[in-house]
Amino acid sequence: MLPPDIVESLARQLYEARRARTQLRHFSRAYPQMTIDDGYAVQRAWVRLEQADGRVIRGRKIGLTSRAMQQASQIAEPDFAPLMDDMFFPEGGDIPVATFIAPRVEVELAFVLALPLAGPNATRDDVLAATGYVTPAIEIIDARIEQFDRDTKAPRKVFDTIADFAANAGIVLGDRRARPQDVDLRWVGALLEKNGVIEETGLAAGVLGHPANGVAWLANKIAPYGEALAAGDVVLAGSFTRPVTAVAGDRFRVDYGPLGVVAFRFT
Repeated sequence: MLPPDIVESLARQLYEARRARTQLRHFSRAYPQMTIDDGYAVQRAWVRLEQADGRVIRGRKIGLTSRAMQQASQIAEPDFAPLMDDMFFPEGGDIPVATFIAPRVEVELAFVLALPLAGPNATRDDVLAATGYVTPAIEIIDARIEQFDRDTKAPRKVFDTIADFAANAGIVLGDRRARPQDVDLRWVGALLEKNGVIEETGLAAGVLGHPANGVAWLANKIAPYGEALAAGDVVLAGSFTRPVTAVAGDRFRVDYGPLGVVAFRFT
């Protein structure tokens, strides 16, 4: 494990990088002994800095839920990070691209809990019973830590991504809500349009076979830390498309079929 002072220093660097919109080099390059536990320790220390500013955790995100992304990151399980209250943006509105460093867009389903959900033995059925409603969502991911090293072009390691809030930076929730028992969530599909062109398509079953499986995994994963999901939490279950890059002026629209449309523009 990294020493506590190093953990705090790395968290402070991420905190400052988010505000200055500048990128950091890979932590794993400076600390090759870094582990997944170290990544989460840095993430938690960064959360404390945000909370000291008055920020509030509104939920969690789950990443690396597809097999392809896990293989690319050389990790055998998903990762997770908090959703802070200042990461939420209104559907149909304009989002300043200058809020981010190198934004990309992913397609998700969001579970909004009506009841608490705790591990360590949470199941898919437990998730569905605790969920008030499911709504379509777009996640904006970003990289406070470089995706590729500026000199060697080596990709960042999963420890870097975990420390970096699992790349989370923004969330746009849809207006339409569905009770989980009314929709076969495995078969929810999505068409991701960028500037009127379909860039990606996906099916929610690509998230661990069923998106609720990711939420159960999360509840079980955080249980050893004495944490649980609370009523009212928003949980992004994981992307079922590849990320699409974005610049100022780009318009995004995702059609989720019966679950409606989510759209916004980067300005």
